[in-house]
Amino acid sequence: MKFLIPALAAVAAFSVQAANKQTPEQSELRAECAMSYSDTSSIATPVAANEYQFVYSNGKYKGEARPGKVLPCTSKQYAAYLDNKADPAKVMSAYPTAAGRPTLKKKAEPAKL
Repeated sequence: MKFLIPALAAVAAFSVQAANKQTPEQSELRAECAMSYSDTSSIATPVAANEYQFVYSNGKYKGEARPGKVLPCTSKQYAAYLDNKADPAKVMSAYPTAAGRPTLKKKAEPAKL
């Protein structure tokens, strides 16, 4: 019994590490998503050396906006990008079984009588 708990912890840690790894196709899709939202994540005009502009999404800090720097997409932006804007062939090559593919959770509709 004393070896069971460390073994379970090791398996859980391995599965978390495996879930965080991205394939090159997934990385490419994330980069395309960031470029599609570049108008909201970077600033067009240069700022003074002592001026900072921070970008927040749903109350969470995304990063500092700088000219030429593109901030990564949020999970909702990425899911919306995969559903609406991305090339379906690229999405299928990145997520062949749809396992681990982020999706927008739809609200349940009330029953119609």
